[in-house]
Amino acid sequence: MATLSLFIVLLLLPLPYSYADPDPLQDFCVADLKSSPSVNGFPCKSALEVTSGDFFYDGLSMEGNTTNVFGVNVNAGNVLAFPGLNTLGISMNRVDLAPGGVNPPHLHPRSTESGIVVEGMLLVGFVTTGNVFYSKVLSAGEMFVIPRGLVHFQHNVGDGKALIFTAFNSQLPGSVIVPSTLFASTPSVPNDVLTKAFQVDEAVINGIKSKFGM
Repeated sequence: MATLSLFIVLLLLPLPYSYADPDPLQDFCVADLKSSPSVNGFPCKSALEVTSGDFFYDGLSMEGNTTNVFGVNVNAGNVLAFPGLNTLGISMNRVDLAPGGVNPPHLHPRSTESGIVVEGMLLVGFVTTGNVFYSKVLSAGEMFVIPRGLVHFQHNVGDGKALIFTAFNSQLPGSVIVPSTLFASTPSVPNDVLTKAFQVDEAVINGIKSKFGM
């Protein structure tokens, strides 16, 4: 009886190994982007077709064009751009911000984010599920972390341009940009939902949607 009770307790304990990803069964699995993704990523390209170029990516070396409404450019180094990341559970972004630019409130549903400021001065902040706001102004060399799934932003509060590199524990973290999601979706979120949610008149909602070409 004691042995059975111990066995039941062990089954109910949150053992560390239950949280870990499965060990890889091969050295690599370069994504075959011509195929549809499956549960754990893209199918593997044939090893005979893999080249050295699959494991190197220079896309984050180029400064992005920030001449847009938000004054920001995000260059995503995820599996869609860098097939060698497939099944490895990591990716990086380059984020360029013009003076006054903002990487608008957004969230990553599949990843925690860490980042380092390379140039400029940025206000970085996030909001918890308990509606608590955490923020700090960071300068070059300082890091930040955003827990998975929480709404966050980066705002260039310096006099010049700013540059940050961000890292994710997902090959494709996803990005839900709050203003675009609510005011520029296809089809549109009904105005009566937005007027009730934000407690404003329909004219205000239409005015915001017009900023996004809706």
